[in-house]
Amino acid sequence: MGIGSGVGVASEGVSASVAALDALAVLDSLDREDAFLGAGVGVGSGVDVLERRYGIRLERLEVISRLEAQLAAVKARDVTEAVGFQQAMTPPDASVQDRTYTEMSVVEEIAGVLTISSAAAGAFVDQSRRVCSLPRVFEALSAGAMSWQHARVVADESEGLDPAGAAGLVAHFFDPDAPSPARGAAPGELVPSRFRAKVRAWRERHHPESIEKRHAKGVADRRMEYTPDKDGMAWVSLYLPGDTACAIWNRATATARGLQGPDEPRTLAQLRPDIAASLLLGAGHTTQTGKPTEVGQVPTPRADVLVMVPVFALFGVTDEPAILDGFGPIPASMARKLVGDGADSFYRVLVDPRDGAPLEIGRKNYRLTEAIKRWIRLRDAKCTFPGCTNRTPDNETDHLTAWEHGGTTGISNLAQLCPKHHRLKHHSQWQPDPVTQKDPPGWTSPTGRHYKPEQPDPEPTHWPPGILPAEGSLLSEPSRPSRDVLPSIRSIPSGRSLLEEALLQRVAR
Repeated sequence: MGIGSGVGVASEGVSASVAALDALAVLDSLDREDAFLGAGVGVGSGVDVLERRYGIRLERLEVISRLEAQLAAVKARDVTEAVGFQQAMTPPDASVQDRTYTEMSVVEEIAGVLTISSAAAGAFVDQSRRVCSLPRVFEALSAGAMSWQHARVVADESEGLDPAGAAGLVAHFFDPDAPSPARGAAPGELVPSRFRAKVRAWRERHHPESIEKRHAKGVADRRMEYTPDKDGMAWVSLYLPGDTACAIWNRATATARGLQGPDEPRTLAQLRPDIAASLLLGAGHTTQTGKPTEVGQVPTPRADVLVMVPVFALFGVTDEPAILDGFGPIPASMARKLVGDGADSFYRVLVDPRDGAPLEIGRKNYRLTEAIKRWIRLRDAKCTFPGCTNRTPDNETDHLTAWEHGGTTGISNLAQLCPKHHRLKHHSQWQPDPVTQKDPPGWTSPTGRHYKPEQPDPEPTHWPPGILPAEGSLLSEPSRPSRDVLPSIRSIPSGRSLLEEALLQRVAR
C-alpha cells in the first residue's frame, strides 16, 4: 500500500482512536459505580448489589473487548502507514535489491518495537496491509464490531483471491445490502474458528481456480511430520486428503467409544491416540489395569457421516464442491467416490438446485427417529449453543420445548446440543429461540443477552449449460437439452432415492 492510499485508513484510524477514548470513559464510569456499590454509598433499597456488580463485570468485559479491537485497528493502521512512508522515502530509481532490503529493515524495526520475532512481524505486516486494503473489514475492526482474530481470518482467507474475489468475499459477510449476504450471526458474533469455517466454505465455492485442481495439488503435497515436545512428549501430524483424515478420526473415535466402560479409566481424548498408535504399530493396546485388548476385537459403534452433494455434481455434470460433515467443502469427485463406492458409513444428502437447501437423506433405513437425527445434524452442523464448536456424533438431539410441556418430536422443536450444554440448558436459565426447518436456534442468556444462531450459508447449485431453473418448477430446460447432458440412468450409483430418479427423469426428457 502506497502512502497516497493511506488517507482513508488514516481517517478510520482517527475514528478508532476517538472511539477508544469513549470506551475508556465508559470504563471509568462503570468503575466509579462499582466503587459506590462496594462501599454501600447511594444504594437504593431495591438494588441487588451482588447482581449489579456481576452485571458491571460483564459490561466491562464487553467494553474492553471493543477497546482491544479498536486499538488493534490503530496498530494495523500504523504498521501499514510505517511501511508506506518507508516506501515513499525510497528513491524511485532504487534497485529491486535495495527495495527488498528496505522492506526487510522496516519489518525488523517493527519486530523490535513490538518485541516479537522477525517472522511474526512479517506476518503481522502482511495481515495489517491486507486488512487496511479492505475498507469494510477495517471499518468493522475500528468500530469494535469484531476482534483482530476475525480480521486475520479475512486477511488469510482472501489471500490468493483476485481483487474482485476478495471484494466479493468481504461484501458477502460485511455488506447487508449485497445480493446474497451471509445469514445468521454477524462475523464478530461468531468465535473466530467458526467464522473461519464459514469464510473458507464461501472461498472454496468462489475461488477462481476449481477445488478439483487445488485438491490435486494438495494431494501431491501430502506428508507426515514429527515434532518433539517438552515433558518427553511429541507430535505426529498427517497431511492427507480430507476424506481419508475424516475416516481415520471417525474410526479412532468409534473404537474409543467401544473401549469405554467401567473398567476403562482413560478418557475419549486419551483413547484416540492410544488406538492410533496401536494400529500404526500393528499391536493391540492394553487398558491401564494391564489387561490387553486387541483393536480388532473391540465392539466398534457405527460412525455415520453426512455428505451434502449438489444434484448435478453427484452425476458428474458440474464440479462444484460437496460438504463433508465435520470437515467442510470437498471436491465433487471425492463425494462421488464416497457415496458410490460402497462406503457404508457415509450418508448421501442431495442439495436442492434452486437454493442449495438439503432435499433428502439417502434412504438406508426407515427408522423415523434416525432420519430426524440426521436431518437435525444437517441443519445445525454442530452444537447450537453460542460459541460451541462440538461437531461430533456425541451431540444429542434435544427437545427445545420439553415433551412434558407439550413439545413435539419434530424438526421445528429439535436442536443439536453437546452433552455439556444439554445439561446446562436443563439446569440454568439459558433459553433457546424457536427453530424452523432451515434455521437452528439462537439463545438468550440468564442476563438477557441474545446470541444469534450461526447459520449455514447454502448457495444455489451451479446449473450446467442448457438447463436453467424456471419460476415455480423444480427443473426446467427452455432450450430442451440433449440426453447426453446427464449420464444414462443405468450408470447412476445404485440405491438412489425416488427423488433422485424423478430429478433425472425430469432433466432427461
